[in-house]
Amino acid sequence: MSFSTPSSRTARKRLTWTAVAVASTLALTACSSADDSAGTSSGDADDPIRIGVVGASDDKWAVYQEQAEAEGIEIELVDLQDYTQANPALSQGELDANQFQHLQFLAGYNVDAGDDLQPIGATAVYPLALYSTKHTSLEQIPDGGQVAVPNDPTNLARALLVLQEAGLVELEDGGSSISTEADVLPSSKVTVTPVDAAQTPIQLQSVDASIINNDYVEDAGLTPEDALFEDDPDSDAAKPYINVWVVRAEDKDDETLLKLAELSHSPEVVEAEKTASGGTAVIKENSPAELQEILAGIEDDIRSAS
Repeated sequence: MSFSTPSSRTARKRLTWTAVAVASTLALTACSSADDSAGTSSGDADDPIRIGVVGASDDKWAVYQEQAEAEGIEIELVDLQDYTQANPALSQGELDANQFQHLQFLAGYNVDAGDDLQPIGATAVYPLALYSTKHTSLEQIPDGGQVAVPNDPTNLARALLVLQEAGLVELEDGGSSISTEADVLPSSKVTVTPVDAAQTPIQLQSVDASIINNDYVEDAGLTPEDALFEDDPDSDAAKPYINVWVVRAEDKDDETLLKLAELSHSPEVVEAEKTASGGTAVIKENSPAELQEILAGIEDDIRSAS
């Protein structure tokens, strides 16, 4: 999702709010018993901190685990088969933390599920970019041109904000992280066509440009350097797409969990994260308080739109 968060390319392609809402009924089968779900783990050898991730075999997690052990914290990486398990499992106490999602996705889950999971640390933003095989600059895209965008709720809103930053569309009331194609004003330079995210590279054959998630750029024979435009990872519009460490609300001040979140910024882990993302990850260092404030604002926006 150019979340695009997170670790496993295949799993990222399955990320939708709807799937999360359905998943509230699922249990995490990777954990051993209901007795294990009471309270936060201690972080010693007999009771490791359980962290839900997607793609635990990624090289960056081996680096991270080494860093945690060097700090005297034992962790267990619980490799989830898809994103739909991670938040319900955390809420039910089967995990101590998870790290796979950005704030926009977490807000969607909390509102849909009536939950209150909280971020305690930032990892990175993965830029979302505009590509074309017909034009070599934004200026070449003609008035009335057509741009394909991902149609899932999280990426659709973000894609529209990218196009607005690029000067190609204007959004009603300036747009937000819950905008849809209905918010594209008639005064916009181009029209937008929502399609399945996996189809955005294919659409390059018939449209003027496409917003393509990081997950599909390499598969399309493109590189990040081919992008005509990408969102600014330091802008306010990018804040909902900061990837985060997430815990239960009652654990948001837990010193061990906060330390684990801080380890994302050790030089070794940062280097591994950048390598895993093909150099596109932009490391973020927002404080827990700032992340929690951003989350609350997104949740308010989602509720007000319901």
